Amino acid sequence: MSSIHEKYEAVIGLEVHAQLLTKSKAYSSDTTEYGGLPNTHVSVISLGHPGTLPRSNKKVIEYAVKLGLACKSEIRERNEYARKNYFYADLPKGYQITQDKTPICNGGFIRIKNTDGSDKDIGLIRIHMEEDAGKSIHDQDPVDTLVDLNRAGVALIEIVSAPDLRSGEEAYRYLTEVRRLVRYLDICDGNMEEGSLRCDANISVRIKGSKEFGRRTEVKNMNSIRNVQRAIEFEVKRQAEAVERGEELTQDTRSFDATNGTTFVMRSKEMANDYRYFPEPDLQPVIVSKKYIEEVKATLPPLPQELVMKYTKELGLSEYDAGVITDSKEIALYFEEVIAHTKNYKSASNWLTVQVKAYLNDNALHISGFPVKAKELAGLINFIDTGKVSHTIAIQKIFPKMLAEPGKGAAKIAEENNWVQESDAGMLNDLVKQAIAKYPEKVTEYKNGKVSLVGLFMGEVMKLSKGKADPKIANELLKKMLDES
Repeated sequence: MSSIHEKYEAVIGLEVHAQLLTKSKAYSSDTTEYGGLPNTHVSVISLGHPGTLPRSNKKVIEYAVKLGLACKSEIRERNEYARKNYFYADLPKGYQITQDKTPICNGGFIRIKNTDGSDKDIGLIRIHMEEDAGKSIHDQDPVDTLVDLNRAGVALIEIVSAPDLRSGEEAYRYLTEVRRLVRYLDICDGNMEEGSLRCDANISVRIKGSKEFGRRTEVKNMNSIRNVQRAIEFEVKRQAEAVERGEELTQDTRSFDATNGTTFVMRSKEMANDYRYFPEPDLQPVIVSKKYIEEVKATLPPLPQELVMKYTKELGLSEYDAGVITDSKEIALYFEEVIAHTKNYKSASNWLTVQVKAYLNDNALHISGFPVKAKELAGLINFIDTGKVSHTIAIQKIFPKMLAEPGKGAAKIAEENNWVQESDAGMLNDLVKQAIAKYPEKVTEYKNGKVSLVGLFMGEVMKLSKGKADPKIANELLKKMLDES
């Protein structure tokens, strides 16, 4: 980074819209199923016909409370709805039902981990409920813009962060954590490419050490977490260079061009009074009681930060392994079931992060389609720990058989294929004697200090046992016999 850019720091706040996994829309019974023919998932309510009345979707309230609890936010008791008025072709009513002065969640934070391993809490200003607009399509007709209203009225929650982010990298980590959180809670699929998770970035720069905020711009239309990072990094550089030249920044709404990595002006930024907020007259306030909050709290799954703490502090796993396991809720739940049946947590982690994930990646499978049940994988780990099979045999022979013959346990497969290790001392003594007798000259070299020859004798023992000798017991017997010979 040049000396100019080192003078400035970025001040970034993100507004994340998460499309909720409800079966019907926020205020009507229209389906929310993705991929329907344009303008088929609509009704007189979502189209804003005169005389129609909206009705609150209970699931939207439940999901908002879930996220608020997960973020340690304060849940509001009396929730009122508001109308946000503006005209776009894809907003059929001419207004959006949202929340203005009474968001359902206030405060809270989302914790991210920086590149140096330290934790940073990104504060939240609010989480509120609202509905989505339709979708304008600009690339299917050379002259006209097409409008698909299937998405109009779909339930959203908007997560507004405090201006606590200081780089594109931090924004990337924050968004990754938001996506992971909503997926754990089963309230949003987090798919930015399909538009079910969308992010607007408010960005300004200031001289390092200054307490005053600079004039911010808002950047929209970023369809991946990586593109959010790219857009922020470009905008910070653009603003710093403009300020350094003495230019006055304008408060614009900008769009991101992913092809060349730049932003460009869409329109001047609207202010809150441009939207003419007023209370929604057709919806009664919703009361969220403490009893209801406790009921929702009881349904929360284990959350990623809690699991990372458990795996590192209680189970002794590395931060890296804990991060890989908790990256996906389904993987974490599979691991939880594995460790319910084995106490060898490190081995369970290794199997999951290496062999299991490799199989899933190679076969483009979700963990739900993995043929080996968690209890069976734990059985394999325990079988290795008993010394009945070597780790090598388990990986190279037993595990592939378990994949090919789902439901058959490790012990049964090992017995059927004669892979159980020979640990009988009497039998191994005979094999060790045969191995030593085969190389009398090497015994002399060993006695003269060439201890590396143990490997030669061990190889012969394993060959004679057809790979079934317990390596640990055989190695001990071999050294003892060589030292006494």
